[in-house]
Amino acid sequence: MKPAIERLRPSILLFPLTAVLFLAGCGKKEQAPMAGGSGGRPPAPVVVANVEQRDIPVQIQAIGNVEAYQTVQIRSQVNGQIQKIFFKEGEDVRAGQPLFQLDKRPFQADLEKAIGQMKHDQAQAENSGIQADRYSGLEKQGIVSHEQAEQLRAQAKADASAVEADRAAADAARVQLQYTDIVAPINARAGALLINLGNLVKANDTPYLVQLNQVTPIYVTFSVPETNLNRVRQGFSSGQLKVLAYPKGQSESPAGGRLTFIDNGVDTTTGMVKLKGTFQNRDRRLWPGEFVDVALVLSTQKNAIVIPTKAIQTGQQGEYVYVIRTDSTAESRPVKTAGAYQNLTLIAEGLKAGERVIVNGQLRVAPNAKVMVQDTLPRTQTAAGGPSGGGL
Repeated sequence: MKPAIERLRPSILLFPLTAVLFLAGCGKKEQAPMAGGSGGRPPAPVVVANVEQRDIPVQIQAIGNVEAYQTVQIRSQVNGQIQKIFFKEGEDVRAGQPLFQLDKRPFQADLEKAIGQMKHDQAQAENSGIQADRYSGLEKQGIVSHEQAEQLRAQAKADASAVEADRAAADAARVQLQYTDIVAPINARAGALLINLGNLVKANDTPYLVQLNQVTPIYVTFSVPETNLNRVRQGFSSGQLKVLAYPKGQSESPAGGRLTFIDNGVDTTTGMVKLKGTFQNRDRRLWPGEFVDVALVLSTQKNAIVIPTKAIQTGQQGEYVYVIRTDSTAESRPVKTAGAYQNLTLIAEGLKAGERVIVNGQLRVAPNAKVMVQDTLPRTQTAAGGPSGGGL
């Protein structure tokens, strides 16, 4: 039997060899990632846009509400039954166009009665006049007393006054008859009918028969902070302030109008002042009651440096952009902005015209790392878009 030390000797020799092989394998695994390193990182794909210099309108952004230029609630001025309706709901009507016709027969009868009474009183007045003239002649001859002649002259005057009253009553009846024909007072668009054919209506009753809204031209009402009031008033005095209105869901080709009203006071609860723009609205893009994005153009900033707003990034040190160097590396550069116009941001400091900034793919970009430009936005795309959340 061999001693125990001799039986353990192969195992003792095998253990160091196994440890060496294990450490060698770990060393290879640890060295594998280091073979690539940061130097092997592929360039980040990005989309860029050119820094541009152009004239930019100075605007105030707001939310506006569209209002009809004129609104008329059509009501009957007499009591009667609706016999005819000459229009359809939702169609355009012209000033003077018939809308409703009431039953004319009661009013025609009243007019004829008033005319008959007037004719009767006219005959009576003529007779009284003749009698007064005859008694005046007899008075001069001394045949009748002065009191008798004066009494007939007074009767003649009373009968003449009765004729005037009858004529006024006939005119009033004629007006009442005319009120049975209800016509449109303005060029407008008709709303929904609230009372239909055959119904009895009362004078100036509620509800009204139909509402007319004039939509060409049309108003857009909006409010701006009182801090902008001086600039607005200065531009308004020249009569050249332009108002742009973007219907909800639309970001291009705004409706154009002019500022025509500044309220005579500032709302003390909100610090806002009410303004109103007038739009011709020939294409009917604006509709009463809808909300629109409004841009009030105060002036134009010449030769402003602009970039797409989506190129702006925000970090702990403030706003910055990635600028593409000539060696295709990305430089993180701080910038100072000076407002926004549509989808563009004005740059006060940090960029100059002709440089290129990254507008898409910033999350994959590291400072001073290589980038691969996949596309460059053309000028027409960088200028498109609707009003931004803030103005200049």
